[in-house]
Amino acid sequence: MSNFKNILFSVSILSLLLLSCATSMTPSQVGNTLPTLTQSNYFSQIQAIEAVKSNKCQILVKGRNYVAPMGFTVKDDLKNAARGIDEWVKMDGGNAYILTNYKWVTVDSNGATQLHIDFDTMLCQ
Repeated sequence: MSNFKNILFSVSILSLLLLSCATSMTPSQVGNTLPTLTQSNYFSQIQAIEAVKSNKCQILVKGRNYVAPMGFTVKDDLKNAARGIDEWVKMDGGNAYILTNYKWVTVDSNGATQLHIDFDTMLCQ
């Protein structure tokens, strides 16, 4: 039984290490996670079009690009990006943003990545 526990422990540690080595997330993972990390209101591109058409929101700045400081995990990368988005939204006088694009860019020969995020800032009622 002790051998089984050792194997189970080893497999658990290996799994955790492999998960922490992930270098990106799927679009749905980003779309579900990023809005929970920002204080600013998140609008999908479709929601933003409707909000602007109905005069509930106005776009303040289009095409913001932010290179987030590298985190230990991809979720840390998203947390760092969220801080940057919130700072830009506040500096622009807004309260919302539209995520328009993102990508993890390889920055060294070891495969380390850094999150680049594109977004628009908005002011909504």
